[in-house]
Amino acid sequence: MAALVSLALTAPLAMVLPKVSAPPNFVQPTPRPLTVTRPSEELPSLLTGGLVLAIRLATGVFTLGWSPKLLTGDEAAAVGTSTGTYGFRFGPLAFRDTSPLLAASPRPEQPLVLYEYEGSPFCRKVREAALLLDVPVEFRPCPGARAGFAAELKERTGRMTVPYMIDPNNGNEMFESDDIVDYMLDTYGPPRDAYSDLVLWPLRGAFMTTTATFATLFRGLAGSKRQANARPDNEEMLPLELWGYEPSPFVRPVREKLCGLCLRHVLVPTARGSANRDALIAKTGVQFQVPYLVDPNTGVALFESLEIIEYLDAVYTAD
Repeated sequence: MAALVSLALTAPLAMVLPKVSAPPNFVQPTPRPLTVTRPSEELPSLLTGGLVLAIRLATGVFTLGWSPKLLTGDEAAAVGTSTGTYGFRFGPLAFRDTSPLLAASPRPEQPLVLYEYEGSPFCRKVREAALLLDVPVEFRPCPGARAGFAAELKERTGRMTVPYMIDPNNGNEMFESDDIVDYMLDTYGPPRDAYSDLVLWPLRGAFMTTTATFATLFRGLAGSKRQANARPDNEEMLPLELWGYEPSPFVRPVREKLCGLCLRHVLVPTARGSANRDALIAKTGVQFQVPYLVDPNTGVALFESLEIIEYLDAVYTAD
């Protein structure tokens, strides 16, 4: 996965990049898994994030073919940060979840590229489908389909219509959320007869559109417009790397902030059953936790949702 993401991160190196640096006196936050340290600031977001998770029926929390397993003996002993293997240890036993279906499915060498914005229900559909398939995506935010990378999209296609997907692995490009979802399923998913279509039901029809619209309203239209004080050159930055999965109430506000600041970012998906959970533990050497942000523009990497948001505001705003 590290090689896969680096391709997306190094692509714009021929450009003259804006200069940014870590905030003065920046201190790396200590990872605190599933801990609310500032309740008055975090609880409102966690509550609305949980509500969105519920009305969307937890779509994107589990990969397609999610398979839990109770481990014993040597298999249980192999779980842990020292081995870079995700799981929960309790005594001589361990719990681990994977997706054998996706492990046997084609994997993209480079992340897909998606022009989108946080508040669009049709973009949400594509993002959730990518999580189901454990497919990394480079997001190019187009808040309101008019700001951010919308001008770049119009130059490329003649339209400011999102979502728009580019697959750099084979040159395919397309509009229309249903077409994009079906394309990803056929290209990077297991054979259609290997799973039930019922798992895709939350991505289809009026239920999807209605609940996704309410999800946007519950979050106060976050990420649906460019942040007023965002640096004017944010679109020129190298894409950041965000490890996580959108339905997580801790990851969601970071995604919204990246969209509002119009920062390109590669989402390395880590839904339940994702092979990237092992990769993140191996990368960081600590217990699994998301969000985890890697910023190639400053060289900073950090955990903790609230601290990530404060970091992004400190680096990528004009005042």
